[in-house]
Amino acid sequence: MTGPGDNAMKNGSGQDGVIECRGVWYRLEGDRPGAEPRGRVLLSDLSLRAERGETLVLLGRSGSGKTTTLKLINRLLEPTSGEVQVDGRRTTDWDPIRLRRRIGYVIQEVGLFPHFTIERNVGLVPQLEGWPPDRIRARVEELLRLVGLEPAEFAGRRPRELSGGQRQRVGVARALAADPPILLMDEPFGALDPVTRTELQSEFRALAARLGKTILFVTHDVREALLLGTRIALLAEGRLVAIHSPLDFLRATQPEVKEFVSALGIGEKDFIL
Repeated sequence: MTGPGDNAMKNGSGQDGVIECRGVWYRLEGDRPGAEPRGRVLLSDLSLRAERGETLVLLGRSGSGKTTTLKLINRLLEPTSGEVQVDGRRTTDWDPIRLRRRIGYVIQEVGLFPHFTIERNVGLVPQLEGWPPDRIRARVEELLRLVGLEPAEFAGRRPRELSGGQRQRVGVARALAADPPILLMDEPFGALDPVTRTELQSEFRALAARLGKTILFVTHDVREALLLGTRIALLAEGRLVAIHSPLDFLRATQPEVKEFVSALGIGEKDFIL
């Protein structure tokens, strides 16, 4: 498994794994049945930078612009103005397919192909990249073990034969399959029961430290943000309110930050980071 500097050494770029938004605005351009109205601004002058190897948590209420930010990074959307850069290159200068294969994407619903085995789900991107079958098989086995699923027991199953927590583990393994330098995670544990969610949060924290990937993690759960984030970026109504380390987030004086902290019901001294 590669460490945080390996991709940069291979590609010779100090920007590998770095994500930057520079004055990004995103405004809905068209109307669709049941969609948001034309002209609504979803992001307003967003500027932030995720450094290689850090977990930057995007925290905020529903509609604050968190998922829109991920979609702009993955070029599922393009900014109305400003620019998004990945590895020092504007996303609009990337071939979309090549860009997305450098980015692992994990969503709440997982999105596994129901008719594929777990092995085939995890190995899909390496297969598309032209890896030989033996290398794909070895990578799948490595990743299933990494996320706590024994290959002999789980590789041949279908997604319907797994629990929600197990499917979410497979989703993480699939996102890591081609060893991308960047992971985008959109409320990946939000649909799980509290016990499973706590277990996966703890395991993910250890996994993130081990892998050294650049991770943007979306959540509306302040406890999750404090537990998992290297830094926390609070968004509200499409604008960036503040970026703090977890400890500084607990101490921050911005009213929007204090509102989230107050929801914890505990003080800085009571929260173990």
